[in-house]
Amino acid sequence: MSYRVIIAEDFRMIREIFENAVQQEEGFELEASFSTAAQAVKYLEKNNADLVLMDVLIPGSMSGLDAAAIIKEKKPKTKIIIVTSMPELTYEKRAQEIGVEGFWQKEVQEQPIQEITKRVMAGEHVYPTEQVQVNIGNTSSTEFTDREIEILRELVSGASNKEIAEKLCIDASTVKMHISNMLSKTGFHSRLELAVKARHFGLAISE
Repeated sequence: MSYRVIIAEDFRMIREIFENAVQQEEGFELEASFSTAAQAVKYLEKNNADLVLMDVLIPGSMSGLDAAAIIKEKKPKTKIIIVTSMPELTYEKRAQEIGVEGFWQKEVQEQPIQEITKRVMAGEHVYPTEQVQVNIGNTSSTEFTDREIEILRELVSGASNKEIAEKLCIDASTVKMHISNMLSKTGFHSRLELAVKARHFGLAISE
């Protein structure tokens, strides 16, 4: 018996690497390969697969994580491995909340993707053992608190302090304090510079 695998990755070179990895691995069969997450979801409406390898940031009407949530709701037995090159700190947390079985950082690659697929199909939940560290200004991403990262993510989207406060159910003064703390840590001079740098380094991505 072979495990049927679907791939959703917009970057053709990476998609071909995944395709080759699946085809060369004994016990795995490439079922279909797409450039968008929406195509993978549509395919699974009428077909079945045992495993989906899917990027997070992928062009189209939905992100890889949005697609994963839909797949898990409609076909909970289908296992999913999310892949990304972005160090965005909320991705892993959301993937775990959705029920995604595996998470693979393209840039870090603690283990080959073939090893991750085998472990996931054996029933394991495989996530990075260490948080990806990104240098930003005078500090690193690991020095930000969870709340600061939440605020930073909203800041990148262009939200005002009031809008951030309303979304996170905190006071606007608290938002201002956290932004001030992040500016102090990084050495940046404005919230705009902080947002631009965070987006540039992939630390906080606005969907």
